[in-house]
Parts: sequence; C-alpha cells; structure tokens
Amino acid sequence: MLTEHEPGEKPREEAVKKKPGTWGLPSLGFLLALAAIVAAMAAGFGTRLGLWHFRTGFAILKWSAYGGLAAAALAFAGLLLAVRGRRPGGFLLALLALCVGVAVFTVPLKWRLAAAKVPPIHDITTDTVQPPQFVDILHLRRDAPNPAEYGGAVVASQQQKGYPDIKTAIINSSREEVFARALAVAREMKWEVVAAVPAEGRIEATDATFWFGFIDDIVIRITGAGYRSLVDIRSVSRVGKSDAGTNAARIREFLRRLTTGI
Repeated sequence: MLTEHEPGEKPREEAVKKKPGTWGLPSLGFLLALAAIVAAMAAGFGTRLGLWHFRTGFAILKWSAYGGLAAAALAFAGLLLAVRGRRPGGFLLALLALCVGVAVFTVPLKWRLAAAKVPPIHDITTDTVQPPQFVDILHLRRDAPNPAEYGGAVVASQQQKGYPDIKTAIINSSREEVFARALAVAREMKWEVVAAVPAEGRIEATDATFWFGFIDDIVIRITGAGYRSLVDIRSVSRVGKSDAGTNAARIREFLRRLTTGI
C-alpha cells in the first residue's frame, strides 16, 4: 500500500534510518573505558585509604586492565564503522575510548614488565656488608610483614645482579656539610623525616608511593673519612616481596640530587 507524502518530505522509514554501529560501538567502548579507568584509580586510592587489602587492590587493577583492553577492542571496531559511515562524532568518541582503554591496559602492563626485569627483593642498600640500621623507625615497622633486619648474602647477591650501580657515595666535603645537604634533599623529595642525628650522621625517614600509598622506610648513614664523607642509604618496603624497582629508583634519585648539589 502506498503512503502519501507532502512534496519534499522523505518517507518516515528513510528519515529515521540510521547506519548501525556508528554510535553504538563507540559509546559502548567509551563507557567501558570510563568504567575501567575509574576502577584502576579506585584500586590504588582505595588501598591507600584502607578500604581494602592491597592484594584486593591489585586484583581490581588487573581486572580494570582487562576492561581497558576490551574497551579498546570495541572502540577500534567502532572507529572503523564510524569512518565507513562518515560519522565524525562517532569517530572522535571511538578514538577517545581507544586512547583511554589502551592507557588503562598499558600502565599495569608496564609495571608487570618492569617487575619482571628486576630481582624480587624489597630491601636495597648501598652497603650490603654493613647496611645502615634503623633505630627510631623500628617501632613504626612493628606490625609490618617485612622485617627490618637485612636479608644477608642472598639478598645482597640478588641486588648486585639487578642493581650493580647502587654503591656508597664518596663526597669531598665534611660530614657536617654532607649531613645538612642530605637532610635538605630528603625534605625536597617530600620524605617524612622521623629522625636526624648529626652526632651519629644518621637520618631516618619514610616515603609513600603515589598510587597505592605503600610506606617505605629509609635510613641514611654519613661517615667522615678524612676530608671526605661516605654516604650510605638503605630503602626498605614494609609490605610485598618485590618492590618492582621502587627502592632502587628512590636511592638513585637521592644520590643524584645529593652529589649534584654539593
């Protein structure tokens, strides 16, 4: 049966006809990418706020990464459909979803790959024979799963293989000058200084990782050697078997700042 139309009016079916997938897949990909990035952020900050155990946070992060990968796949399919359907809006939405999904998947993947390249240890020191000892921080580590005592030859051997550059710094300045500079650097790096004992050349501090808020403890030992000073530093995680290179990176940055500023 024929239907009458006003002159210039398109049939209703043609007027409402839409090209399938040009908005559906990009929208679905974007919503999934958004959910994935919210979950990834919650994984870390929820752990930092004590809402759940850090292993639960790791599980949430893992599934957010899978969600990001799924979002990227949907967004890529939507991108192709938007190009074919000549829908610039759908193209931009799909492109945004693709970028977010890839980012959410890539960050945990990079962490995992980085952790696989370093030894599974969490206690790093410039002196593996006589590492600096904690004094004032010991009571703060009372309930920590990882002990404050150094692991000995086994840990030292793994560190030497993974971080051969982590060594005692020798500085041509007096112990007093180096101590003052070391304390200033610790504060520049936003560490919470727990103890500073000039007579012993000892500084103790704590530092928290950004995302999950893991607390690591640091002790610095400065020893006078004639007109020079020997600087040793130790950084230890309170939880976790492997620190994925965090403590070594912290020590490197501290020594870099210390030696370039004195």
